[in-house]
Amino acid sequence: MKTEKEIAALTLSLLDLTRLGGDDTDGDIRELCAAARDSKVAAVCVWPKFAPLCAELLAGSGVRVAAVANFPGGGGGRDAVLEEIRGVLGAVDEIDLVFPWRDFLHGGAAGRARAQLFTRICKLLCGDKTLKVIIETGELGGTEAIRAAATAAITAGADFIKTSSGKTPVSATPAAAHDILGIIAEHGAATGFKAAGGIATVAAAAEYIAIADHIMGAGYLRPARFRIGASSLLEDVRRVLGAG
Repeated sequence: MKTEKEIAALTLSLLDLTRLGGDDTDGDIRELCAAARDSKVAAVCVWPKFAPLCAELLAGSGVRVAAVANFPGGGGGRDAVLEEIRGVLGAVDEIDLVFPWRDFLHGGAAGRARAQLFTRICKLLCGDKTLKVIIETGELGGTEAIRAAATAAITAGADFIKTSSGKTPVSATPAAAHDILGIIAEHGAATGFKAAGGIATVAAAAEYIAIADHIMGAGYLRPARFRIGASSLLEDVRRVLGAG
């Protein structure tokens, strides 16, 4: 059984420190990157327009840069999304892409096929960059749809399945994490998992860590396979670790 400090230290190493406000400034991003570099988190996640600045500020730090795409609604046209991704590939290590969940959920067999093809094309464009696919579990409506969307994203080449954009009424939940991790395990455990949205305390992070540990085993709990996306979690991690 890990202590609270051990959980906090593990959480820090798995944290995608996020800044996705509508009024973010260069100054906000500089503060974000300073905190990320100082705390040695896994990555920062920002709007595409800030990716070059993050790449400059975090060069040599070991902190990865992620930019969102098709965010937050997931309803962008394919060509526009591909252009959005293409525009940041030189600055980022990762893309956090919102899956076209509405089409997948309401478009019947054709909609599911389109959503999967969209994801596959985005992954082909990303090449060796990490593609984290946000399936928006709070909007999918239950286990069956979550499992189906996760399966579609995995088979399309997603490197990670991410729960949420953090911009919907229901974001990450332990139940959704359990559903996604179960599907990942069924597909050979090669895909990563990211919980995001509403995770603000070490105690909340510990719940997701415990689920992943139970389903996937302790070796899964490393940045290459498991992330927690949050904007305010770092404050509580620092509190627990006695660093602020």
